[in-house]
Amino acid sequence: MIVVRSVFRLKFGKAREAKEAMKNLLAVNRRLGAGQEMRVLTDISGPFYTLVLEMSFPSLAAFEEAESTMGDAAFKDAYAKFVPLVESGHREIFRVVE
Repeated sequence: MIVVRSVFRLKFGKAREAKEAMKNLLAVNRRLGAGQEMRVLTDISGPFYTLVLEMSFPSLAAFEEAESTMGDAAFKDAYAKFVPLVESGHREIFRVVE
């Protein structure tokens, strides 16, 4: 099992808008069949205005397959509404130890 965490530092004061845009993005992902196990996390401590998209996949190959949906027009449209709210970000990929 692989856990992928996309960590976004949001622009100051844009958390509410970003959470809404991310909800729309997740809805598109689900319609496209990508990343069924997804959750959104927001900061309680640490750097302010942090939003994390956490997704689980059975393998790296499954993650790569899910990334192929990024070329879909609906995904591009939803993502274009999220990007202006983000200041920076990074990705973390973990193997789950059972």
